[in-house]
Amino acid sequence: MSASSPARTETGTATAIGFVAVLLWALLALLTASTGSVPPFQLVAMSFTVASVAGLGYWIATGADIAARLRLPPMAWLLGTGGLFGYHFFYFLALRNAPPVEASLIAYLWPLLIVLMSALLPGAAGGLRWWHLAGAGLGLVGAGLLVTGGRGVTFQSQYMLGYGAALVCALTWSAYSVLSRLFGEVRSDAVTGFCMATAVLAALCHLALEETVWPAAAGEWLAVLALGVGPVGLAFYVWDHGVKRGDIRVLGAASYASPLLSTLVLVAFGMAQAGWVLGVACLAITAGAVLAARDMLFGRRG
Repeated sequence: MSASSPARTETGTATAIGFVAVLLWALLALLTASTGSVPPFQLVAMSFTVASVAGLGYWIATGADIAARLRLPPMAWLLGTGGLFGYHFFYFLALRNAPPVEASLIAYLWPLLIVLMSALLPGAAGGLRWWHLAGAGLGLVGAGLLVTGGRGVTFQSQYMLGYGAALVCALTWSAYSVLSRLFGEVRSDAVTGFCMATAVLAALCHLALEETVWPAAAGEWLAVLALGVGPVGLAFYVWDHGVKRGDIRVLGAASYASPLLSTLVLVAFGMAQAGWVLGVACLAITAGAVLAARDMLFGRRG
């Protein structure tokens, strides 16, 4: 037991660091709503530019060899840029071609998919237990209640393009998160390069698809800055560390806390109302997270 304790502690610490991303993503809805009428792809380009500048500043402050930091394997570039940009591209495509409730519900399959995909990782044979699946399932139920407001949803054939884009969105982020574990030798600060590439691609999409609308007040500019520093900046760095070195099954199930915490933040700022749906969702997501983290909280039993 003593031999495994240091490794278990290291895994628990990395998982906790990864969960910081979930906490930061809880601010995403509030900050996005505070940016005014800035179009989606323009907002992605602006916020990822802030994240890129912050990452470059860190490299300069620490005396890092920037050229060496950007000299990554082609597959790492493909995975990192594809994950960050692909998720946002398909999410916005889904919202353009399907009702927001149904599109968001499908897109929020990604935590459950992370739990399922983790069983395919090398050395993970037999690592996926019923409590991981049950925990992720409870989280999905809670997230579904929050997204739908406790009301039923009706999927209609004319929105199949949007539904498909939402599913690809979920698959993109879950695949990125799980496959990142295969690139454990790539430092987490390499996310700076992925942010730079995402900012460029989002800017191109903005120029092709949207009209430019700049923030109208200082508060909206501050919201863009806060997005780039937090939910669209630091969050991706700590998430990378968590999925590479933490318990990815626990992180996947615990990610359903993000819509719950986001709703609580909106309630606190008067942008949403509390009710029975919020209470039931809170119980389901909390129970699911505790169940999925059973190994870490109580130790694995034979």
